[in-house]
Amino acid sequence: MAERAERKPDDETDAERRRRRAQFLRERAEAIELRDRVKPRRARAARMRQQMRMRTFRW
Repeated sequence: MAERAERKPDDETDAERRRRRAQFLRERAEAIELRDRVKPRRARAARMRQQMRMRTFRW
C-alpha cells in the first residue's frame, strides 16, 4: 500500500482506476439509498423532478 502512495497517478493502471471507480460508485449508491430512507419526502420530490425532466427531454 505504501508503494502505491509513492507512485504518480500517471502510473496507475486501468484496472486500478476501474476498481477505485467501482468502489466509489458502490459507496455512492449506498449513501443515496441511506439518504432516501432517512428523508423519504425529499427522495420522492427528487424522483418527481427527475420524471419531469425525462418527460420534457427532447432528442
